[in-house]
Amino acid sequence: MNNQSLWYLENVDLTGLLCPQKLSKGALDAHEHKSFDKGEYIYLPDEYADRMFFITDGRVKIGTYSGQGKEIAKAILGPGEVFGELSLIGKDRRHDFAYAMEDTQTCVLTVSDVKAMMRVHSAFGLFLLKTMGSRMLDMEQRFQSLVFKDSRTRVLEFLLGLAREKGQRVGYEVVVRKFMTHQEMANLTATSRQTVTTILNELRNKNILTFDRRRLLIRNIEALQQEAQNTAS
Repeated sequence: MNNQSLWYLENVDLTGLLCPQKLSKGALDAHEHKSFDKGEYIYLPDEYADRMFFITDGRVKIGTYSGQGKEIAKAILGPGEVFGELSLIGKDRRHDFAYAMEDTQTCVLTVSDVKAMMRVHSAFGLFLLKTMGSRMLDMEQRFQSLVFKDSRTRVLEFLLGLAREKGQRVGYEVVVRKFMTHQEMANLTATSRQTVTTILNELRNKNILTFDRRRLLIRNIEALQQEAQNTAS
């Protein structure tokens, strides 16, 4: 159930590859390691793009702003995920922002670093291709969902996707740790915080799931799937 580490499919340990510790010297590797405080922007739109970031601890929100200045959330990423990868395909300016949702540790790689590693480690290059392809598909699916599906369906399908991508099976239940706020979920599903709260409370009353600020526990994944199917039909 836990699919948050795509590189496991290729048997390559990115943490060991990007951020090995030289224990004999008590120092980190040659790559830059940078910390960001909770609430700090890692980069903003239109800034020069020459770095890619690998999260070793913490959470990062990726988003952009509409013409009216409204925030549009694209993704919330955690340990083992990368961002800023569009710099690899010739985008010399950022089109979105990256924001530290909590104290965050990253390994920072220049474009030349990444290209050199791709030449040496083919699995690393495949991982990056899968990452970019997966995000493109995710954005396409979110766009189709926004156009063709109502807000309830979007929230239910988002919960199912969260369970599939971030969840861990615990017996017959699925737990998602570091659950996001209702407003963050609303931003990612193009709904309102009130709508998200109403749907979550309804599902909790049906004993399909329970939640708090630390985790989401889906007690009955089949029932959640059925709720989504019934709403979509």
